Amino acid sequence: MSSNFKPASLSHAEGARAANFYRLAIVGAGTLKGKEVADVLNDRNFPSIDVKLLDDDEALGKLEAVGDEVTFIQNVRTEQFQNIDFTFFAADRDSTRNNWQTARNAGSTIIDLSSALDDEPDAVVRSPWIERQLGQPLIPELQPGPAVVAHPAAVVLALLLLRLQKAGQVERAVAMVFEPASEHGQKGMDELHEQTVNLLSFQQMPKNIFGVQVAFNMVARYGDHSVPALATVQSQVLKHYQRIVGDYAPVPSLLLVQAPIFHGHAFAIHLELGQVADLESISRALAGEHVNLTHGAEEAPSNVNAAGQSDIQVSIAADASQPNGFWLWAASDNLRIAAANAVECAEAMAASRPRGKIQ
Repeated sequence: MSSNFKPASLSHAEGARAANFYRLAIVGAGTLKGKEVADVLNDRNFPSIDVKLLDDDEALGKLEAVGDEVTFIQNVRTEQFQNIDFTFFAADRDSTRNNWQTARNAGSTIIDLSSALDDEPDAVVRSPWIERQLGQPLIPELQPGPAVVAHPAAVVLALLLLRLQKAGQVERAVAMVFEPASEHGQKGMDELHEQTVNLLSFQQMPKNIFGVQVAFNMVARYGDHSVPALATVQSQVLKHYQRIVGDYAPVPSLLLVQAPIFHGHAFAIHLELGQVADLESISRALAGEHVNLTHGAEEAPSNVNAAGQSDIQVSIAADASQPNGFWLWAASDNLRIAAANAVECAEAMAASRPRGKIQ
């Protein structure tokens, strides 16, 4: 897709301006994550002169908006990656594995939202939100390895636990994360919808994605043929948490539960401090960028209130049976947080990449 800038016919002045812009590609542009990445790029005014929307056969020819333009989704082909500065991989893991080397060989910097590249030797699991919280300096790299965007649940847990360290030593943390269907993409959303409709009309429910009934139900395990298994996702959240936090915060005991919700993570987090919990000091510690502390019933954290928001919605409650303990109830837009961190990864890496470079 070409935006309003058309490199072949740029005037001298327009060419000078174009030198300050990058060429991008979104693989999986028709997915929920891909659409969110496009929205965040527009919201943050990322300096792009060209954004190619790429996907598999199911999405070919679909119209998608990028900023003020509407364009067609194109097929993923080798030539599509020529002269691309940054490629966002927002499709499934197989698509990322099949195409990322092609994009990298063409000179593109890789940003992986699928977690397919976790174990690549030079890949780094990243969350700019956590890097800023830890005050980690950006080390410029002319040829950076793939940036794997940390799982959005890991980002939320990491940010909250790092902030809480300012209120006192966290002795123990236990977190229950309620997983939305949107973490399985549009197919997961569709299956939850179809299960709900079929259950109410006494028809057989589809179980191709989850392998079990998730409509009007909560489960801690998917069916045996579901990929990835819920236990695998839980392990990934913990792995990403540890990679972005290191030794700066305790590793929580974690239970991931599939909830009958379409969109947005919800969190029930119990924490024990080394001293009596002071809710006022806890509130002060949590306050800051990307965290919105709520108080009234209408503003209470929920999947609905968090939708479309980059901030994590959080409320705090004392533990009536443990003077050193308290509860956090939190909600966040899983797709928005993943996309925001992905785009901020590109912004950070752009600082060490010559602008307008044609590979």
